[in-house]
Amino acid sequence: MARQSPTVTISSYDPNEAPDAEEWLGLDEAERIELIHAYHVRARIELPNVRAHATLHAVVENQIALGDELPVRRKARSLVASGLDRHDAIHAIAWVLANHMHTIMVGSEPGPDPNQAYFKALKRLTARAWLRSG
Repeated sequence: MARQSPTVTISSYDPNEAPDAEEWLGLDEAERIELIHAYHVRARIELPNVRAHATLHAVVENQIALGDELPVRRKARSLVASGLDRHDAIHAIAWVLANHMHTIMVGSEPGPDPNQAYFKALKRLTARAWLRSG
């Protein structure tokens, strides 16, 4: 018997509340980005590029939803335990991710497995470092 995909019931997004991982990953990527975009519009958070911001948010949420497959969920929990709210923890991780992506795009070779450089940078990330970054 074929396995059915979960019934997706996510109708809005709040970065301070973790979405159900299975439901989140059951959404189409464009739906995830749109939910995050809508949150930022509702919250009247002004951003230079809300679509790019929402896309990075979605990538981090996707990585968190993968659980222990990646170190991202543990880092998010660690940042929250260090005093950041979940939304700021997502921003901090997205900051590391964006810097990592920039390094790759400008041609700096991060090694045979580019994810390892990202994971190393995440390991070094602290709430204090994020707050100092401005």
